[in-house]
Amino acid sequence: MRWTRRLHLRTAVALTAATLLAGTLTGAAPQPDARQDGSPSGARQDGRLTDLVNPLIGTENEGNTYPGAAVPFGMVQLSPDTGHNTGYDHSQNHIRGFSSVHLSGVGCGIGGDLPVLPTTGDVTETDDAKYQAHFSHDDEKASPGYYRAGLDGGIRAELSATERTGVQRYTFPATGKANVLLNAGQSLHKTVSTKVEILDSRTVRTSITGSGFCQDTRPYTVHTVTRFDRPFATSGTWKGDEVSEGSKESSAGSGRNGAWVRFDTRKDRTVEATTALSYVDAGGAARNLRAEGGRSFRQVARAARSAWESRLDDVRVRGGDTTLRRTFYSSLYRSFLAPNIGSDVDGRYTGWDQRTHRAKDFTYFQNFSLWDTYRTQSQLLSLLAPREARDMAVSALHIDEDGGWLPKWGYGTVETNIMTGDPVTPFLTNAYQQGLLKGYEERAYRALKKNADGVPPADSPAAGRDANKPYIDGGYAPYEKGRPHKPGDSDYDQGASATLEYALSDAMLAQMARDLGHGADAKRYAGRAQNYRNIFDGSTGFFRARDADGDFTGPADPAKSEGFHEGTSWQYQWLVPQDLPGMVGLIGGEDAANKRLDSFFAYDELLKDPEKTAREVWVNGPYDYYNADKYNPQNEPDLIAPYTYLSTRQPWKTTDVVHAALTLFTDAPTGMTGNDDLGTMSAWNVLSSIGIFPVQPGTDTWGLSTPVFDRVDLALDRRYYPRGGLTVRAPGTSDTDRYIQSARTDGRPLEKTYLTTDALRRIGDLSFRVGDSPSSWGTSEGAAPPALN
Repeated sequence: MRWTRRLHLRTAVALTAATLLAGTLTGAAPQPDARQDGSPSGARQDGRLTDLVNPLIGTENEGNTYPGAAVPFGMVQLSPDTGHNTGYDHSQNHIRGFSSVHLSGVGCGIGGDLPVLPTTGDVTETDDAKYQAHFSHDDEKASPGYYRAGLDGGIRAELSATERTGVQRYTFPATGKANVLLNAGQSLHKTVSTKVEILDSRTVRTSITGSGFCQDTRPYTVHTVTRFDRPFATSGTWKGDEVSEGSKESSAGSGRNGAWVRFDTRKDRTVEATTALSYVDAGGAARNLRAEGGRSFRQVARAARSAWESRLDDVRVRGGDTTLRRTFYSSLYRSFLAPNIGSDVDGRYTGWDQRTHRAKDFTYFQNFSLWDTYRTQSQLLSLLAPREARDMAVSALHIDEDGGWLPKWGYGTVETNIMTGDPVTPFLTNAYQQGLLKGYEERAYRALKKNADGVPPADSPAAGRDANKPYIDGGYAPYEKGRPHKPGDSDYDQGASATLEYALSDAMLAQMARDLGHGADAKRYAGRAQNYRNIFDGSTGFFRARDADGDFTGPADPAKSEGFHEGTSWQYQWLVPQDLPGMVGLIGGEDAANKRLDSFFAYDELLKDPEKTAREVWVNGPYDYYNADKYNPQNEPDLIAPYTYLSTRQPWKTTDVVHAALTLFTDAPTGMTGNDDLGTMSAWNVLSSIGIFPVQPGTDTWGLSTPVFDRVDLALDRRYYPRGGLTVRAPGTSDTDRYIQSARTDGRPLEKTYLTTDALRRIGDLSFRVGDSPSSWGTSEGAAPPALN
């Protein structure tokens, strides 16, 4: 059975980790399983899934992914920075350093702490833009948990990682001046203050305080300890332009500041180093180093690859060509990069009150891009990584309890208030609906109710639903651009889309309130879920912003509308998953809705040439948010839109649109759709390729479309899915034979176009029969996902 094979693999991974640790403790040499250059060995006949992953996908054209080394959900992401504001850009050919913190697919500079770079010769420059090293993609390799690049001067740099450490191996030419520069003063964000200390002949410690993500934020501090495998020949520090040989310590404000160490490589050309992080204190970094350091680079790289192999093995696909499989598994890989572990090995973490706390019975996570991830990635993790997804949800509750309010866009130990609406509610109600909050239900509900009914106090850094008072009093969030607000974004600046997102969240909270027996609250939230109607302009037939006096404002043309965050009224009109029948009624009924959908997706053109339509007719720029009346697969607001056809009884068109959008994901550096946004776009690709998609984010409803693979085997955690797995079949699926003729669950006919999580828990097989033309499947009354009451 498929599920037995998965158990054997998990056991093998555990044995591998134990063997590696035993080898370290006893001094035994690791077994040969590496190429001559030390990287994990190449493809084998048994078909490792990690060989299908290309971390360079999305590193060009503002996908803003990173190619470096990390393990699933690890605290450390050790990766090269080339001068792009978010880290690495494949079109550039110089590396400024290999820094320890990166987020996959963000749109603004963040992280990039402690860029480290090997050099030779005298240390004379202290600006990484001046001492950067040239490299060529011909001498570059990236795979899960491993990165390598050849630098000018004959230096080879290799990277790997554990959960809380980044491990480097540098191979120098034979020289008496082989340097490693540790730059504390430059990063991808604003540096507030830094300190470097050379503790002994092998150890460098730093403390870096920084701030900023798109706009000013509260500062946060990351502590690092770097331990080398051999003593330095000499060392020093720099501050500003001044380089001081023999200096052991240097502190600075926002200026350049760092340390350098030197080795003699005329006999031994290789230098290895391990950098441990902590968001708590220097002692935490030291404990993380003791717990996860001490192994050779080769051992760490092998363990990282094994961790990724185990994670990717939860999904096995059959069918599709190699490019399709590489694109799929690369997306699956990126879906497991964040959120990130925030607690040290002893459970301590820094809360949003900037005090030290200790996580008990859970791992504390941080880095929540909730406006993005609540639509796709949260649901994928609840399906494939429920233990981690549970801890992520519990972490959000502790953010509320420690810092006074639930997160919106949290980075490290601070709230950034980037993006708008109320994304934390569907994030947490999804966790509740997926059964991940057992024992935390009422705690979660109290936090969500406080968030839904109030606004954070003035002395709180959180913005929350900052337009909540007029929304509750008048039924909509007014559009008041330029109104003073806390650092970050404001819902007043995006009143129309904020109204839609508040209403969506109210609908999801109403379901949770009803389940928990809070009947009066449920009725109140369900009523507020209908507030989307209050911004519908009957004269245009579209949603439109309203000002504080209640008047519609901004251009009447829905393609030029204002008050919608990173989108237009055309794109936001489908963001009513809680009541699509009601929204369809406002438009004029199913026929009118289908005509509008067809125009939105350029459906007639799409049938003739799906890929050309996706690239040339739809919105096709990572930051082309406005002045458009077409689908934007490059951004989040209309990610659910293709599945609207399920509710207008033309489900075959969902497949047509989804499969056209999937052509935008390719096995190339430009192969992402817009910013990946911590796995959001990647998760969209994974779920849409499998054929199950969260059409009502915040609930347990999964819409169905035709898979792109003949068969997909999902290994699921038996604590949440008693059957232990789900097989999705679509024999013969192809570009032409893509239309569902019938569907079955465990052999029983399925006429509906959706399943619930409870249904998924009860079945082991979901099968589709496909053909080359649309059928009547899913078109009957009651087949569509139901509205939430």
